[in-house]
Amino acid sequence: MRIVLVAALLASAGCTPVEMRGETPAAQPVTAACNADSLGDLVGKRASDARADVMQTRSGARTLRWIAPNTAVTMDFRADRLNVYVDAKGRIERFTCA
Repeated sequence: MRIVLVAALLASAGCTPVEMRGETPAAQPVTAACNADSLGDLVGKRASDARADVMQTRSGARTLRWIAPNTAVTMDFRADRLNVYVDAKGRIERFTCA
């Protein structure tokens, strides 16, 4: 009997109208965009935390992502993210903002 009562309550909860509380706010635009153009002098240098700070500051990126060979990465676009591609020896190959 309890199972029937619980099932009836759960089924009726799905039919209860949901009150709308205004409009859904629009997504906020990204204010900090990445610019990798000024980082060319770092290509060929060894990747390090100190260089990561320099790259992030100079590019204006909010976040930084290291991408090594055979690394799986998401394909989501973020205008405020700097991607740093490194080779198998840990040397910087190139930069992209995405």
